[in-house]
Amino acid sequence: MSPRTAEVLHAIVQAYIETGEPVASRVIARRRRDPVSAATIRNIMADLADEGYLDQPHTSAGRVPTAKAFRHYAESLAARRLMAGELERLRGDLHRLQSVDQRAERSTTLLTEMTHNVGIAAAIPTENLTLDQIELLALPEHRVLMVVVTRDGMVRNQLVQLDEAAPQDELTSIRNYVNLHFAGWTLPAIRREMKRRLELESAAYDSLLRRLTILYAKGLLDIGFTPLVYLNGASNLVGLDLHLTKEKLRDLLHALEEKKRLIEILDQFLSAGGEQVQVRIGLREAHPALDEFALIGLTIELPGGLAARMAVLGPMRMNYPRVMSAVQHVGEALRSLHA
Repeated sequence: MSPRTAEVLHAIVQAYIETGEPVASRVIARRRRDPVSAATIRNIMADLADEGYLDQPHTSAGRVPTAKAFRHYAESLAARRLMAGELERLRGDLHRLQSVDQRAERSTTLLTEMTHNVGIAAAIPTENLTLDQIELLALPEHRVLMVVVTRDGMVRNQLVQLDEAAPQDELTSIRNYVNLHFAGWTLPAIRREMKRRLELESAAYDSLLRRLTILYAKGLLDIGFTPLVYLNGASNLVGLDLHLTKEKLRDLLHALEEKKRLIEILDQFLSAGGEQVQVRIGLREAHPALDEFALIGLTIELPGGLAARMAVLGPMRMNYPRVMSAVQHVGEALRSLHA
């Protein structure tokens, strides 16, 4: 695409974002600084339509950019320089929260406030979660509550049933043993080392290790943290002209309430993007009603075995520079707190 053609295409996209109306050639001609006639613009627009960048809703109407046009426009936008003052404000807002999942939840509110669209964020455990501590509590009827806390502040509780009662002082000794020897280890490394120790012959003669063997068999440290996902601003979709029937809008809002669906959307559209801001336009694969939507987000790899994904979901006709800047700033603020 020639520079002039690209300029015309991007001007059409910008005009459509501002008005929501089909864009006529004379509008683009008036916006240009160089003297290009409306006829020349019409010829360029005709070529863009032939190449799938523009649609013409009616014979006499102007042109409307397609998903292909929005994609070309978004790819042309250079990453904005991060503003130190904005970064400091966001960092201070997130710093008062202790865990990654709390900060992820707060991020959705920040993204919604900054973009007036839908903010989505998830704290996604990886295989290398790092243990901070465990707690073991004796309960009536031979039950034990096992609590595992990772360095990122994630907590996982598991209730197990034993064949015989486990005294609290014995459980406290087991807790102290695990916390002393394994705090700061990744969970896979702990499981490997603990399995090796419990297989030693001496374990059969040590009451503490015998009890630890039982709890290990019941799933102590063999845990699978589920992703924590948050969404904010779904009500913003109601006021947008999305060309959706009430039934389709209701179906879409219901789909966004399903955390599993949100995880699938983030995985599908952001998993291969690394830590750079990614733009995905046209999300019909995720849900039929998302055909004219865009997702702008990024993935942040954090120490301690967690990944954070955050994104803004909005109509294809959104303010891309503002949304991309918001995602970039909130993402960098979160990353800096865990560096």
